[in-house]
Amino acid sequence: MFEDLTAKLELTLKKIRGQGKLTEKNIADSLKDIRRALLEADVNYKVVKSFIQNVQEKAVGEEVIRSVTPGQQIVKIVHDELVQLMGRSHVDLKMAGIPPTIIMLSGLQGSGKTTFAAKLSLYLRKKGRHPMMVAADIYRPAAINQLQILGKGLNIPVYTEDSGDAVRICKNSINAARQQGCDVLILDTAGRLHIDEEMMQELERIKAEVKPHEILFIADGMTGQDAVNAAKQFLERLDFSGVVLTKMDGDARGGAALSIRAVTDRPIKFISAGEKPDAIEVFHPERMASRILGMGDVVSLVERAQEAIDLEKARKLEKKLRKEEFTLEDFYEQLQQIKKMGPLEHILEMIPGIGRQIRNVPFDDKAFVRVEAIINSMTPEERRKPQIINGSRRRRIALGSGTRVQDVNQLLRQFEEMRKMIKKMKRGKFKGAFSPGALPF
Repeated sequence: MFEDLTAKLELTLKKIRGQGKLTEKNIADSLKDIRRALLEADVNYKVVKSFIQNVQEKAVGEEVIRSVTPGQQIVKIVHDELVQLMGRSHVDLKMAGIPPTIIMLSGLQGSGKTTFAAKLSLYLRKKGRHPMMVAADIYRPAAINQLQILGKGLNIPVYTEDSGDAVRICKNSINAARQQGCDVLILDTAGRLHIDEEMMQELERIKAEVKPHEILFIADGMTGQDAVNAAKQFLERLDFSGVVLTKMDGDARGGAALSIRAVTDRPIKFISAGEKPDAIEVFHPERMASRILGMGDVVSLVERAQEAIDLEKARKLEKKLRKEEFTLEDFYEQLQQIKKMGPLEHILEMIPGIGRQIRNVPFDDKAFVRVEAIINSMTPEERRKPQIINGSRRRRIALGSGTRVQDVNQLLRQFEEMRKMIKKMKRGKFKGAFSPGALPF
């Protein structure tokens, strides 16, 4: 996400960091470039105007111009203003003292409400909660069926009724949740292709009847300012408590994320980037600002790793790495844990300094499947001792995995490069060792 905006801001800030001395003129020139980058990212023009004005006021101060590292000072000012723009700090979901906590999802049709209901349910279950989803979209064809399928796949209960009355369904779901021991209710309400009076009145009646503890507006990040405009109208009628940005892995330019908080004065609570049930991130303004400026996001990376990585296996791997005994079996185990963390490209972007190196490197997550198939077609001895894999073994492995001999050769060659890279890391010579080509995907 934010690839184009990040690239443009990095280039602009690199120029100003290279200036031996800052003047009002070169600051003004840089701010023009930043303004252009933000507008091209579809950030609201009023938000851009205020942002640039705030940066300029702080950047032309005497303490900045006379600073030992004025360029770095400017970067910090831009970073701090981005944090301010997106909400200063993370805001948690409000949980009820007496369960169930009721979370109402609202938004236009196609914004990803139903998919997000499942993602939020899985997220809350990992936090020790017992969620139930409520199929309150009685208009969209197959909406109820879609939610039931998602619930079945995640083993999360879904409340449905044939009454054809969304308000009644939401009200009755409260007793159902108590009977089944569920402490969080997630209401998947109906949307439309555009805002209409009938839809808004129904949402207002649901709000009045069930009194949700949270009302989240689900905004399609790919629609840019259209999402912001819709958010303003929903805010007037529902006074929602938070925003969720979906589809941030697509062609989203980032404008919605940078505008919606300033325009609605409501915190962004989650972002969703991907179709998988675990493709949900808690929104932290400071971390997102760092990612937008190409500084990585180590904290989020560590949090993902803590959720996905088996500590006992990690300790065993550490011992093997120290002895330089890394095998294809070890690599396969690590591959499974990396997959749990999300798309590889997103993981690497969180590492400071690596994001810009891989910006134009194509990553195909389907390649994971190919690599797994090749390793699964090897014997245990071949995984432990790849050096014994001769020509006939390579042909057998290729045939068994449904791949080409060239694919097997490429994996073995890249695996050997990884082993060399690990040796460099062990000897403190990692600088320059990273190469996208060393990754077997």
